Amino acid sequence: MKILGHLSAGRQALFWQIVRYGVSGLFITACQAAIYWTLAAPAGLHPQLANGIGYVAAVIIGYVTHSLFTFRGHGTRGNQAARGFKFVAVSLVSYALNALWVFLCVTHMRWPEWSPIPAMLFVTPAVVFSLNRQWVFK
Repeated sequence: MKILGHLSAGRQALFWQIVRYGVSGLFITACQAAIYWTLAAPAGLHPQLANGIGYVAAVIIGYVTHSLFTFRGHGTRGNQAARGFKFVAVSLVSYALNALWVFLCVTHMRWPEWSPIPAMLFVTPAVVFSLNRQWVFK
């Protein structure tokens, strides 16, 4: 891509990694948000329970997608168990952030069930990308 020609090879690789993360992250987050909303609104489950179920699905989808697509070729592929443990730890940070958005928006502010979804789509993924890139898939 001509626009990226002035960037070093490392910066170009980072750019494409961010693009892959954006595509896969939006997919994973959309899956979680869809599961959350479907269970919380139409099904009437407690919002935190719905968020927890969405989280478990997103962890499974996310590990596979990020391992095979987003962070392919990045870092070493050493100890799979350690990487899996780190991924789950970062996923717990993601879960905690999304639980915070649900609490703040739905429980505290009494906004509709969809209201935490923008933070789930934009804030949480930005934090998680950084943690995954610098710690999990380094």
